[in-house]
Amino acid sequence: MKKNLLLLFIGLILTPLQAQETTIEDALRLSVDHLTGTARFRAMGGAFGALGGDLSAMNQNPAGSLFFNNNYATITGTIYNTHNSSNYWGTHTKANDASLDINQAGAVFVFTDNSGATNWKKLAVALNYENTNNFNNSMNSAGINPYNSIGNYFMNQATNNGGIPQELLETLPNETFFDLYDYLGLLPNSDYPNINGFQAQEALLGYTAQIFHATSPNTYASNIPTGTSFFQNNYFTSTGYNGKVTGNFAAQYNDVLYLGLNINAHFTDYIRTTSVYEENTSPASSTTKIHSILFDNELHTFGSGFSFNIGAIVKVIPELRLGLAFESPTWYNLTDELTQYLEAASLNNTGLHYNVANPEITNVYAPYSIQTPSKWTGSLAYIYGKKGLISIDVSSKDYSMTRFKPKNVDPYNYLNNYMNTYLDRALELRIGGEYKIKQISLRGGYHFDQSPYKVDQVFGDLTGYSAGVGYNFGDWKLDLAYSNEHRNINQTFLSSGMTDAARISRHNNNITLSYSMNF
Repeated sequence: MKKNLLLLFIGLILTPLQAQETTIEDALRLSVDHLTGTARFRAMGGAFGALGGDLSAMNQNPAGSLFFNNNYATITGTIYNTHNSSNYWGTHTKANDASLDINQAGAVFVFTDNSGATNWKKLAVALNYENTNNFNNSMNSAGINPYNSIGNYFMNQATNNGGIPQELLETLPNETFFDLYDYLGLLPNSDYPNINGFQAQEALLGYTAQIFHATSPNTYASNIPTGTSFFQNNYFTSTGYNGKVTGNFAAQYNDVLYLGLNINAHFTDYIRTTSVYEENTSPASSTTKIHSILFDNELHTFGSGFSFNIGAIVKVIPELRLGLAFESPTWYNLTDELTQYLEAASLNNTGLHYNVANPEITNVYAPYSIQTPSKWTGSLAYIYGKKGLISIDVSSKDYSMTRFKPKNVDPYNYLNNYMNTYLDRALELRIGGEYKIKQISLRGGYHFDQSPYKVDQVFGDLTGYSAGVGYNFGDWKLDLAYSNEHRNINQTFLSSGMTDAARISRHNNNITLSYSMNF
């Protein structure tokens, strides 16, 4: 009864809480670029920084909108397919996810001055929407862990930072709301300033499910049997997107210099669901020992952001263009909501007995901010008359400058120091080509994104290839593209205590179709 009351008290907390389990993954999810946009842009590997003439090219260099000769509009749909192969302690599992999305829509308006009264020959104004990242994904990792139980996670939460006071775990159901806020560290003058709300909540879940017990004041012992291995399974799904609306303004000086500016409004909506299951391969007969654990989490992150781009393109000769562009950091304001469920089964004379910790609430945490790193892009494009072209972009982004804010408050201070130490400047290479045969355009592309980490084991380099075809019907066009990307990453089941990682080999296969028209 006391344990049920304990969870009831937790469920009645007036939110928002002051801390949550934010990780480096949350920052990289918003900081790492993805090849998105129109079919022509994707087919040529996104190498449009000096080329322009495509609505997605404005993301590389905002001056590119000046290479439209007429008012122009494009709408794009993409079939996304993600294939994940997992290796966890020698066991291989696979998972696939597929979705369809309208990922781009926009238009550019071109104003030309042929009077000769000014050297400013052309103005362009554009509005474009792009889904900059599709979060639909599924992963399944399973295997026999010979050493570590996921129960270590809850023990770690109870013993970190000096530990959770035992007397409060035992007497909390009889305390007042003031004492509960004090215990969770939510009061300005808390008696327990080293206990943050999330850590305390996780410890309470583990204590309620009897994964650990107190042996002396502020000292705990695990109820997980020793000397055994553990079958573990982690099922991960995510949905959502990053979206960006861009307002573009660009001006052409004579036939040489092209200048552009983007103002970008970002918005993100991300839902991640994980279900971690563990079962002892040799369960103990003692009723004090845990036979299996099931831990479910659903995280919802949403918010908005702002950024800007500036860029210039110089036409050195009619065939050769050079480009330089700067993309500012994106400043996101975000909110996290989390729901959790935990059950642990132990053996007794009648079979398995389940201890359930189910608060049946959604924790809404205090808003926080993420500042992504800025990016510089240098570009070159060579146009072979009306027959074809080749384009190259090289970008640089310093991921060690990624920041959580408020930056001097834990856990954000720790995360910022971690990123400053382990993340690095990364280069991105994009190469694209196009060859025209009358109304038909044949395209191909390659892109390489360096890992954000100094040592890329956790989050590897990305390599991508693409190809496509387009047909010009006169006032309108159809473009089709196929792109493939591959990256290896490590995925841990839990953030602390038991951090054994599955090695994930991820392949993204996308088919994109765009319809464009002059108007």
